[in-house]
Amino acid sequence: MSAFETAAAEVKNLKSKPSDEEMLQLYALYKVATQSNFAEAPKPSAFDFAGKYKYNAWKKLLDEGVTPEQAQERYIAFVEELKTKYGY
Repeated sequence: MSAFETAAAEVKNLKSKPSDEEMLQLYALYKVATQSNFAEAPKPSAFDFAGKYKYNAWKKLLDEGVTPEQAQERYIAFVEELKTKYGY
């Protein structure tokens, strides 16, 4: 199991749930890290507020030019921060 896969599994076992903003960051980093195809992702409807936030967070990382490798490194580091903050 890679360090990224380990972090993805560990984040599910935090003692407390991260904030919505932290969850958005995790989502966007994960989508970029796993090379999910943004072009094929349907744009959320105007009434799907959570979907729009997730879509825009993912798009922002892509617009910044974050590579899958960089996203994996950032995801791993962020999960470590969350483990310290919320307990594991």
